[in-house]
Amino acid sequence: MTKLPASIDETATLLDRADYLADRPLATVLFLALKMGRPLFLEGEAGVGKTEIAKVLAQALDRPLIRLQCYEGLDVSSALYEWNYAAQMIEIRLAEASGDTARDAMRSEIFSERFLIRRPILQALEAVPGRTPVLLIDELDRTDEAFEAFLLEILSDNQVTIPELGTVKAEEPPIVIITTNRTREIHDALKRRCLYHWVDYPKAERELAIVRRKAPRANEDLAAELVGFVQKLRSIDLFKAPGVAETIDWANALTELNAVALDPAHISDTLGVLLKYQDDIERLQTGESKKILDEVKRELRAAG
Repeated sequence: MTKLPASIDETATLLDRADYLADRPLATVLFLALKMGRPLFLEGEAGVGKTEIAKVLAQALDRPLIRLQCYEGLDVSSALYEWNYAAQMIEIRLAEASGDTARDAMRSEIFSERFLIRRPILQALEAVPGRTPVLLIDELDRTDEAFEAFLLEILSDNQVTIPELGTVKAEEPPIVIITTNRTREIHDALKRRCLYHWVDYPKAERELAIVRRKAPRANEDLAAELVGFVQKLRSIDLFKAPGVAETIDWANALTELNAVALDPAHISDTLGVLLKYQDDIERLQTGESKKILDEVKRELRAAG
């Protein structure tokens, strides 16, 4: 297991070695979260690389990644633990058949750890010291306020209470990364327990560096033009602006089509890779994409 970085620069280098190009503010807050042992709350638009941070951190630190994918209706039994009811019923039937029906003894037996099914959060808390995982709680905004309240004990004290067994406390706290796409506001009580960072769309220079890293086969001129095009798209009123993930997908798709530069035909044919809503696609296919492309090409020529 790789030791934790000792500085902001080491944090940025650690991420860079795992092909994640972090800006200085992100490297700073991530370093502080690791140094202080605090959960990191990442907020931002979909597709800007929030989930990837947790994946890359686990890879760079050589730690297991435990991912809790949030969704509407997520409850404790899916996130923390549940009892193996089928196995418990079999145990009860066997005890009855053998005549061993002492109530207290039976209760103690069927609610023992061998019937406990550990879900992601409990797995993270019970990890072996020295191999503590990165716990990713992804898209928390998809859950409800009751689930947020359930997380407070975990984020504050690195422990949970199981009524039948008592309190389970982590010997060594996991690294916790929480992400949200801000489809709803998260309660302040949860945010106070975390360090906060807004993950924004990257500037053109950094996005171009990301594309070169993640889509190395893309032609240099093509990469510069498509990044410029995507940057322009984010400044207009779309239902959903493309994220960095879509930029990378688009670069790889155009490379597969042997494109060496952007042209209106390639844009029209591949907009479904970049945009995910038909209204946005139709808007660009009416001629706006050509205007944007012409502007991008003029700016690149002027920049040399």
